[in-house]
Amino acid sequence: MEQPTDTPLKKTPLHARHVASGARMVPFGGWDMPVEYSGITNEHMAVRERAGMFDVSHMGQIEIAGKDALAAVQRISCNDASKLAVGQAQYSGLLTPQGTFVDDLLVYRLAASHFLLVVNASHIATDYHCIAEGIKLAGDAVAVDSSARYALIAVQGPRALEIVQPLTGVDLGALKYYWCAHGEFAGVRGTVSRTGYTGEDGVEIFVPPQQADKVWLALMASGAPHGLIPCGLGARDTLRLEAGMRLHGNDIDTTTTVLEADLGWIVGWKKDDFIGAEALRAQKAAGVGRKLVGFEMLDRGIARGGYDIYAGGVKIGAATSGTQTPYLKKAIGMGYVDVAHATVGAEFDVEIRGRRVKARVVAMPFYKRK
Repeated sequence: MEQPTDTPLKKTPLHARHVASGARMVPFGGWDMPVEYSGITNEHMAVRERAGMFDVSHMGQIEIAGKDALAAVQRISCNDASKLAVGQAQYSGLLTPQGTFVDDLLVYRLAASHFLLVVNASHIATDYHCIAEGIKLAGDAVAVDSSARYALIAVQGPRALEIVQPLTGVDLGALKYYWCAHGEFAGVRGTVSRTGYTGEDGVEIFVPPQQADKVWLALMASGAPHGLIPCGLGARDTLRLEAGMRLHGNDIDTTTTVLEADLGWIVGWKKDDFIGAEALRAQKAAGVGRKLVGFEMLDRGIARGGYDIYAGGVKIGAATSGTQTPYLKKAIGMGYVDVAHATVGAEFDVEIRGRRVKARVVAMPFYKRK
């Protein structure tokens, strides 16, 4: 979590609800956010076994609209947005010319010429600037930071759809993974997408900020018989790591390319030019020198972000994320290592407080729901 600063922290529309519910609040991305309610392990297990609810209203929303909106999105997003039908979403990257990450994002196609981009909380201003500059050559399209128009609530877990369905007329069972639909939720107009950041099934619901508390309370009431509990950022991080999902600022940033992050599948290789395309195509042809891998600890110890990785006494990389997972009950992590040591089964040492601890490369994701 981030260190406190003198800059006043922003608050989501649900901030008072978190405080009243006894959540432990911490600074994160410039926001005062709940890190846990009843304990990270308890919240993690609730999502894996039943359901958990997260306030993710700190995430940013940037909309692109206009006659040439598709061309604009194609230029600033590395994935191929032309493949999106109206109501469909995709994971993508906002890149530098060097093919590294300004941010990762979700791209929703709301209409033929209207897109919604969901970006990370601490990068809203940076992302908006990059997007507004990047689309200038695309033609008739405009980008608008519409973050203030949305509160975002995520309900995740095997019972998520059972909990949300009684509150909406949208047929959630018919809503495919990474698709969205408009409707009412507890009498509030909004948009629901079958997306999440936990490795479980579930939905994320966009509603007006002034109605967020009403929807939150209705979801809590509907979820009570199913064991739904509120969850904080701590469990969100351990869940996403088990699911092998990258965290911007840890696993991906402006020093790591899409190919090094092993995310080549989010690149629209056949589409026309986009920011970062030349660098990525050159790197694809030449091959990467390092790669992000998942690993599990063979000896006792937890690899935290920034811990150096060694093989044969030589430094070969560094860890970017690591934890003791509540569900898998073992220490896992991600990190960048030389490609010679990136194959599944390769072993190396992670230096933890001056002690080198053995680890082994394993396939990701570490956890995949049935």
